[in-house]
Amino acid sequence: MKKWALLLGVTLLFAGIAGAQENPAMELFGGYSYVHLTVSGTTFSTDANGGSGSVSFNPNSWLGLVGEFGGYTGGTSSINGTMYTYLFGPKVAYRARTFTPFVQALFGGAHITAGSKINAGSENAFATAIGGGLDWNATKRIAVRVVQADYLLTELTDGFNDKQNSLRISAGVVFRF
Repeated sequence: MKKWALLLGVTLLFAGIAGAQENPAMELFGGYSYVHLTVSGTTFSTDANGGSGSVSFNPNSWLGLVGEFGGYTGGTSSINGTMYTYLFGPKVAYRARTFTPFVQALFGGAHITAGSKINAGSENAFATAIGGGLDWNATKRIAVRVVQADYLLTELTDGFNDKQNSLRISAGVVFRF
């Protein structure tokens, strides 16, 4: 009897693991994003709101190749601006039945336009986002991105100092194909 119980337990374990490793070939994400921008070496910081979207091509159950685009707007009482990011890189995910945690390292660029009533300017620069998140698998094809938190580094120099250290928080919906 103990052998049958052990065999049944091992069979259920491997069935759960096999079921958890369903590999969507592609994932589309869209949602809200909040960015807290801090300029290094200064006391300047501001909040920006916007959205981000990404597409992930998944060659296997744990690796994804991500392209992500975002747009954010915000400012202070004296300076307003918009920032667009375009980032690409790998994502590693652990696909479980209920939740899918992931980490990613994305690299690319940022375009910012900022100004006041007196002066305005725009600039393109290198950007990177390193972080991760958690998706709740509502169905086989739809997930809710409960949270995605990234360290967002931009290196704008034209009036923005050398580096901007930012925290980006996102949430939204993931469609899997």
